[in-house]
Amino acid sequence: MCSVPDRSGVTGAVAAIRGYACRVEVPEGKMFYEDIAANKRNSWILVVVVTAVLVVLGYLLGLHWGNGYVGISLAVVIAVVASLSAFYSGDKMILTMSRAKRIEKKDHPQLYNVVEELSIAAGLPVPAMYVIDDTAPNAFATGRDPEHASVAITTGLMQKLNRDELQGVIAHELSHVGNRDILFATMVGILVGSIVLVSDFFLRSMFWGGGRRRRKSGERGGGAIIMIIALVFAIVAPIFAKLLQLAVSRQREYLADATAAKLTRYPEGLASALEKIAGDREVLEVANRATQHLYIVNPIKPFEKRTKSLFSTHPPLEERIARLRSM
Repeated sequence: MCSVPDRSGVTGAVAAIRGYACRVEVPEGKMFYEDIAANKRNSWILVVVVTAVLVVLGYLLGLHWGNGYVGISLAVVIAVVASLSAFYSGDKMILTMSRAKRIEKKDHPQLYNVVEELSIAAGLPVPAMYVIDDTAPNAFATGRDPEHASVAITTGLMQKLNRDELQGVIAHELSHVGNRDILFATMVGILVGSIVLVSDFFLRSMFWGGGRRRRKSGERGGGAIIMIIALVFAIVAPIFAKLLQLAVSRQREYLADATAAKLTRYPEGLASALEKIAGDREVLEVANRATQHLYIVNPIKPFEKRTKSLFSTHPPLEERIARLRSM
């Protein structure tokens, strides 16, 4: 039986790199890696499906207007323009919206010590650190890649969690950075947003009489069928795409939990942190429905039991905790 290593300063960094192997059972069994591989595979399958929905929607609406390939081109252009905008400025908008303030090591040395330990262990650059002045414990990561990543935590998180729990939360957020979940979530969000924009554009054009000239010029029977199919798809596609987006979000949370457990070699730290965050009665004032999916625990529904739901941004907490404690 090994003793727990001193986890402050340089000794702590070395312990993080070694993975605290003597402290707990290492969650590196076959099932652990199968879970990580399955989460990655399922997430990419969902992205492919969302992309296919956008292409089919663009084609159907373009076909109704006269040329299916023009519709696809329009949908792709919208997605690319929105993606570039989000890629280069999305993180700044999120941090500003969340009222997060940049801090340096001298402001919170203990927090920086934890972040530096885990960044070394994960082989990642130390992210920019932000603090949100709010007593509700929570955290999120943002940025387009590991070199431009930021992690924001609330003052309540620092006050209410012990070091093991804080490490679990930071490891979870760094896992999002290392797994490229930030860019992944942005990409899926842009695809879903593009589907909504194209659908809305089509429905508005139908409302104001768009497409009538084409139906009068011939192909009345075929045109009417295409119009009905396109109309139904335009209504259903945004709902279906949103459900897929939420499914992707839940898959990536499971993946970040598993990666964090692998990183710290102490799943109980994150499991205990999730319990404390979920049980806290404070409301995170700066959170909203546009940013709720970023947080480690959904801050919008602090008083509801988080049951498994198609419309949830996060997996059920009970299941996340159970998975961590089974490692």
